[in-house]
Amino acid sequence: MQESSFKDSLVLSPAGDAVGDESFLTVEQAIANLRGSDLGLRYYAAWWLGRFRVTTPEAIDVLIDSLGDESDRTTEGGYPLRRNAARALGKLGATRAVPALIQCLECDDFYVREAAVQSLGMLGDRSCVPVLMSFLASGLESAQAESGGIRLPHPYNAILETLGALGAPEAIPLIEPFLNHPFEILQYAAARSMYELTQDPTYADYLVQALSGEKLTLRRAALADLGAIGYLPAAEAIAHTLAENSLKLIALKGLLEKQVQRTTPPSLSEGAIQVMTLMDELL
Repeated sequence: MQESSFKDSLVLSPAGDAVGDESFLTVEQAIANLRGSDLGLRYYAAWWLGRFRVTTPEAIDVLIDSLGDESDRTTEGGYPLRRNAARALGKLGATRAVPALIQCLECDDFYVREAAVQSLGMLGDRSCVPVLMSFLASGLESAQAESGGIRLPHPYNAILETLGALGAPEAIPLIEPFLNHPFEILQYAAARSMYELTQDPTYADYLVQALSGEKLTLRRAALADLGAIGYLPAAEAIAHTLAENSLKLIALKGLLEKQVQRTTPPSLSEGAIQVMTLMDELL
């Protein structure tokens, strides 16, 4: 399939978002483009609606419709438009998209499933928990068998994180085995999830220890996980991790947000002040 030159000209940010001239679109144009036939314009419009938090009923409707798109397909069988639409719906808090996102978990595009799982976590709807648990129940053996450089059959990292974020203690027996998975990044996701579900600091401390690991990619992953759970005892370790300051600041921001949630404005806890001081030192 030949995709339009417009799509090829887009630059992707490290997070996978398209970056272009954001000012030329209006909401009406973005919706019209998403309903049109130009694959590049449709792909960009789905990203744009999520990026600019367009929550009108019409925008949500057209994004949900895009989850079933068959026209934008790569030669490898992926569905780029579906991926962008799934990501956008999570950012927009579109809870009525939950049934369609759950249906996306049956898509044969790994990255569509991953985007759908992540958005379901953002939306906070526990109706997806049984199907996410089924992936863990049936997939650990295949995950271990295929860990030798072969792509995993399911987005286990996103599934583990989402089960933790949704507060699904019934999934604990299925999450625990991933603490010993051959992939360290899945161990981290399991530890993050277990901490969220149990508040046992043992799991968070495991992530703190990972900050001193040899591989930068794994240190980055541990930073992200600690920021996501807002684990205050990790503050000093985060600030001194051998990684980019930008990533350390993002992780510390997660800690700060958690501290702010626990205090009544304009008061600041000692923990919040500690984190802010560390952030100032990194700037």
